[in-house]
Amino acid sequence: MRRLMFLAVLTAANAASAETLDRWPGFLGAGVDASAAIDVPLHWSPNENVAWKCELAGYGQSCPVIWNGVAYVTTVSGPMKESNHVTAIDLASGQVRWTKSLDASSRAKRDIWHSQAAPTPVIDETGLYVYFESGDVVALSQQGVIRWEKSLTKQFGEPKNRFCLASSPVLFGNSIIILIDDDGGPSYLIALAKADGEQIWKTDRKGCASWSSPALVTIGNRQHLVCSSGSIRGYDPKNGDELWSFEQVTGNTIATPTVCSPGKFLIGASPGANGEGAAGVKQSNFAMAVETVDGKPQPRVLWRNEKCYPSYSSPIAHRGIAYWINPSGVVYGFDVETGKQIFAERTKQGCWATPIGIGERVYLFGKSGLTTVIAAGPKFQMLAENQLWDPDQVQVDPVNKIETEKVENKQLATYFGGVKQYGAAVVDGKLLIRTGSTLYCIIERPQPLN
Repeated sequence: MRRLMFLAVLTAANAASAETLDRWPGFLGAGVDASAAIDVPLHWSPNENVAWKCELAGYGQSCPVIWNGVAYVTTVSGPMKESNHVTAIDLASGQVRWTKSLDASSRAKRDIWHSQAAPTPVIDETGLYVYFESGDVVALSQQGVIRWEKSLTKQFGEPKNRFCLASSPVLFGNSIIILIDDDGGPSYLIALAKADGEQIWKTDRKGCASWSSPALVTIGNRQHLVCSSGSIRGYDPKNGDELWSFEQVTGNTIATPTVCSPGKFLIGASPGANGEGAAGVKQSNFAMAVETVDGKPQPRVLWRNEKCYPSYSSPIAHRGIAYWINPSGVVYGFDVETGKQIFAERTKQGCWATPIGIGERVYLFGKSGLTTVIAAGPKFQMLAENQLWDPDQVQVDPVNKIETEKVENKQLATYFGGVKQYGAAVVDGKLLIRTGSTLYCIIERPQPLN
């Protein structure tokens, strides 16, 4: 009897262990459910619950990825982004394990208006795969050994996007898939072999200026690669064949499709900087499903959010609520199934990084360092406001200081050039937040005894 009880306890412990979160393999978690994370702090400040901060070589806007106790981040440096950098940081100590620097095959001015190491890497048991907006793709071992390098720019042509590219790659089977959408240069989807970088397939696309990333969505018994960029299209990730398309959308050039329930996903869209396309954008934030009609997949809008649009973040769904955050920091909650608006509440900062739902909380990473934590679910409840740095002491990222000082419009320079929370990643007990030149690790420290 004792043996049976012991085995039952051991089985339960193993099951609980299997549900914990120990890796964050790509942009927005790349399909990992952050709800599995445990012991993530609710409160922090510059002097509370910050385990370490690591200054990075250069500047970057990508999210960190995590694998086997190591965080990996990308940056660029030089007046013309001449150098691309990949840095591995020990998750326990914050110490740099290694940094690899590579020459960029395409040059573009590095300033506060252009993307800087914006694509997030992807990682799995076979290694780390990094794409830079210069068109350079590099595969490394987790110990920093370069396995292969490839320049998409040299092979297919120079990108012309005036703000540079930003799309993050995805992993599928034995391939790394990259979306290149450009309004003046080549536009295509491409799958490269993880083993050697050789092309598996390439699908040409109609060009548009876009910075959104593709997402793998399980629809029925197969995965579709969904691209929300000018139009919305689903591709077969095995061969690049187009499976379906939806054209009645505008302004969907930044947000990434995010799964809200099985077979369903959210689409975000925003007007241009001067409000262009606002009328179409009102109809372009919605929940979508892909259904089989006469043996063919057909996209269908389930419901629309006509109340708000995001800025640089993507809408997310968590615990039955779909969240949109407008540029002013107003959080809108909609019922995932019906689209009914549940609440609209103001926070103090808009988000450039996409929020993360963790257990019974949703973390909203305000662009200027204030993370607002709210309760998950239909009732809006603010749980905490956490300022990562003192805004009176830190206003301009030191790496971007010269570029910011050269901008005549100081208000715009502060808005775009100030220190920003660009991305986050989470594993059990640890929350990573990156700015342009610093990676922070936040943990729950035990309170000192009286």
